[in-house]
Amino acid sequence: MAFMLKIVLGLFTTFFGFFYIRDVIRKRMTFSDKPWPALTGTGFLTNMLDTLGIGSFAQQTAIFKFFKLVDDRVIPGTMNVGNTIPTVTQAFIFMTAVKVDPVTLVAMSVAAPAGAVLGAGVVARMERFKIQLGMGIGLLVVALIFLAGQLDLMPIGGEAIGLTGWKLVLVTVLSFVFGALQTIGIGFYAPCMAMVYALGMHPLTAFPIMMTATAMLMAAGSTRFVTAEAYDRKTAICLTLGGIIGVFVAAFIVKSLPLTVLKWVVSGVVLYTSVWMFLCAAQSRKCAAGPLGKEPIA
Repeated sequence: MAFMLKIVLGLFTTFFGFFYIRDVIRKRMTFSDKPWPALTGTGFLTNMLDTLGIGSFAQQTAIFKFFKLVDDRVIPGTMNVGNTIPTVTQAFIFMTAVKVDPVTLVAMSVAAPAGAVLGAGVVARMERFKIQLGMGIGLLVVALIFLAGQLDLMPIGGEAIGLTGWKLVLVTVLSFVFGALQTIGIGFYAPCMAMVYALGMHPLTAFPIMMTATAMLMAAGSTRFVTAEAYDRKTAICLTLGGIIGVFVAAFIVKSLPLTVLKWVVSGVVLYTSVWMFLCAAQSRKCAAGPLGKEPIA
């Protein structure tokens, strides 16, 4: 079953890669003037942390916002498109390295992309302030999950490598929901970790599950962002190239780090960026309104 999942993931990625690379090459003249080293370095660093289980979307959002590298409206699409191939690389590595029940793995990995396909079509057409608001809420949730884990308020898991019965049904439904939310830049890792831990699975099983499910949902949903041109091409290709290198460095060279302090730092950055997104959403909403603060008449 896991072997078939690898085949499906490979096919999804090939299909996505065809549209993605073709679009980048054809429209390379539209690249922004943002520096290549900064964008590629962002992909390398954040995907290295991603492979170590910290995630990448929150950090990338913070970097894009702080240094004004990517327009807010296309941040979700840029992150989903640019991080797809590095995440697929992670999935293949961890599916081989960590034992997990194939039924649980397949159920979550199929539900997540189903939600992503639904979510990507909606997000690609959303207004700027709605994306900013959604990302603000999502980042706040992720930050709270991080903090709960750091303060030992979140369950630390059990010894199970899979789920059955109502727990399997629940985790499948939630994977669908989180897959849809991934497309606005919330990220799948933190919610997935929370689910796995809360339902009594071994903490290590979170890695192949969250990476495979995320890879599946990104490979399925990111094509929608490409066809809708709702992403920054230069930034995306830099995230891809730097990200692949970062994944291999983390998986085979770094392997593990004393991450406690780093997770506290990430939590602070995510909270800060969440507040920033709320403020930007309020400002965008105000600018979109009429002279009396009302919506302009179409």
